[in-house]
Amino acid sequence: MGNCIICGKPVDGLVCESHEEDVVFTFRGNSASQLSPDRYYRGTVDGYADFGVFIDIGDHVTGLLHRSELDQRLESLDWEPGDDVYVQVLSVRDNGNVDLGWSIRQREREFRGKLIDTGDDEVLPEDLEDDGSESTDDGDSTDDSRSAAASEEDAAGASESPDEADVEAGDLQTAVDDSGASDESGAPNASETVATGSSSGSVATESAAASTPATDDAADAEPEAEPTLNRTTIDTIDEQVGTVVRLEGEITGVRQTSGPTVFELRDETATVECAAFEEAGVRAYPAVELDDVVALEGEVERHHGDLQVETETLEILDDEDGATIRERLEDAIESEARPVDVSLLADHDAVSAVEDNLVDAATAIRRAVMEARPIVVRHGATADGYVAGAAIERAVLPLIREKHTREDAEYHYFERRPLDGRVYDMDAATNDVTSMLEARDRHGEQLPLVLLVDAGSTEESVDGYDLLSLYDSETIVIDDSRADDEITDAVSIAVAPSLAGVDVADLTSTALAANVAAHVNDDVRDDLVHLPAVSYWEDTPEAYVDLATEAGYDETGVSERREAVALEAYYQSYKDKRELVIDLLFADGESTPRDGDLAAHVSEQFRAKLETELETARENLTTETVDGVTVAVLDTDAFTHRYNFPTTTLLLDALHRRQREEHDEPFVTLGVGDDELHVRATESLNVRDLGDAIADAAPNAGVSVVGGQDGHVEFLPGERNAVRDAALEALGETLA
Repeated sequence: MGNCIICGKPVDGLVCESHEEDVVFTFRGNSASQLSPDRYYRGTVDGYADFGVFIDIGDHVTGLLHRSELDQRLESLDWEPGDDVYVQVLSVRDNGNVDLGWSIRQREREFRGKLIDTGDDEVLPEDLEDDGSESTDDGDSTDDSRSAAASEEDAAGASESPDEADVEAGDLQTAVDDSGASDESGAPNASETVATGSSSGSVATESAAASTPATDDAADAEPEAEPTLNRTTIDTIDEQVGTVVRLEGEITGVRQTSGPTVFELRDETATVECAAFEEAGVRAYPAVELDDVVALEGEVERHHGDLQVETETLEILDDEDGATIRERLEDAIESEARPVDVSLLADHDAVSAVEDNLVDAATAIRRAVMEARPIVVRHGATADGYVAGAAIERAVLPLIREKHTREDAEYHYFERRPLDGRVYDMDAATNDVTSMLEARDRHGEQLPLVLLVDAGSTEESVDGYDLLSLYDSETIVIDDSRADDEITDAVSIAVAPSLAGVDVADLTSTALAANVAAHVNDDVRDDLVHLPAVSYWEDTPEAYVDLATEAGYDETGVSERREAVALEAYYQSYKDKRELVIDLLFADGESTPRDGDLAAHVSEQFRAKLETELETARENLTTETVDGVTVAVLDTDAFTHRYNFPTTTLLLDALHRRQREEHDEPFVTLGVGDDELHVRATESLNVRDLGDAIADAAPNAGVSVVGGQDGHVEFLPGERNAVRDAALEALGETLA
């Protein structure tokens, strides 16, 4: 009968059943049958196979860690043959094969205890040492037993050693040399010391100790305190793997795993994850929270390919040292976040009008990256929305990779979430708030910067912004629409030229977003220059055409990319499709279909689908003239495939472009559905004014305008005919 080494409970052996998984065993047996299932063992990587990893458990048994037991892909394991690893024995088969399981704890100190499994019994590592076995630093026995012959050699070696009385402290090295247990440099030779039993070295040491009289001062002397480590910056630790370093900075993330607690630490140069272990699944340093300024010491390691610091000490700094670190961080961010040079991609009046706002937006985005805050980009599920969002993404991802040591950081700190429409309503805001609070509470993440692109510039979005503001989440809007003044107070930064009184008829959101992106990361400027041209369906400014041509994208290449993105934006419209969009828009994309260029392949499908719908729509148009204004009316419920590509808005855009070519006078295309009315006009038209006129003429129709001056009208299905007639009359009065 013994006591559990974890809880002290009386047990048969040294660990109780409830704590057996908290102990790691070193196997000293010689047969697989001696292993105990469900226990965790220290092993050594023997080699790889297509189906898993072979692990040596002790000197005589090899088991298989099948790829199905891994918590990651086999190809992503960074284990090398000879590496020490920790695995669980799942079962031992009748034929002697050993099935192993994955352990989330891959360091001995993450276990609460360690024992030796001799095959017949379990013993403490120190008990083997007491029996005469040598032990490594981690408690592993390096020699199970000494043979009788070796003992006799030790004795013989001892009899030939210099007499203890004749060896003074100053003659220690001479004695070692005479015994033949040192190399040419005078240092003891490990192999010879083992072979001879190290008798000479032992005698010499004892003699040296005997020749030095003990004093009370020596006995009472306390060990000298270790010198304080000099501070290291995070951007240099990749050269210090295996070294203990001191880092100072701000905690930007805290997450509890089933093993260690992982703190994310940011200094003025970069961000790194630091693992601290109390016990499995228990929060280490519970007083440390987000935004705390700390000093941390630990060993730099690579964990599954990522740099990580194994925390040894972690101290919160609230005094003058803490204030100094905060000031250092803020100074670094201020000097690095704001773009030094402001240079627009092209001469474009609408963009020039918001140059200061554009730079402010770029500064806020860069600052979020430096502060290790996630960035969430919300954009319309249209060609312009996807291309604009991709421009921001192209600039931000390299900065995230540079600032974070995690290889997958770009998937944690940047996200595009397409919107269904151009309004950031309560549904979208509630989704974002739910996600960010879950990330904060479950994973210790900071609240994100929310960036609206090609959407969110009208008063219908204010309620959504207000919800975010209750959590102090920073928001930016970049939009080519005619924006409402209410937005300026609802968001942190608005890049909306219409607010400056500029005509936005020749503007796209991508033209704005690409300029913002170029100032977020000047290194990718050349990657962005063709994107504005991609976003225009017609009347592309000549300056953007020239930029695309110089970058190697001719008119065909530009139009193919626009059409391909428009088609892919429709499918799985709630997903960012990051890799696919990269392949479509940028020259370094790698995924192409076997039968040719990706953009050409997809754009061909776009044209085929659009032409089919256009043909049907044109055959079912009814044309009316109201006060000299020609209005082409399409019943979008009766003569379109509502749940197939293209969308109603994209179809009406294309239909209006085709019809306009045939008319010199003012021309309107009106799409009337069951409960929505969309309008396209050759003249400037305020849809809000149109909605007000319809509401006056059809007071029972429940008319509302969604999307501001460039939006659409919604109404009750039962008043469809009244709304249609009121719209025709109002258009005639407005545009005549």
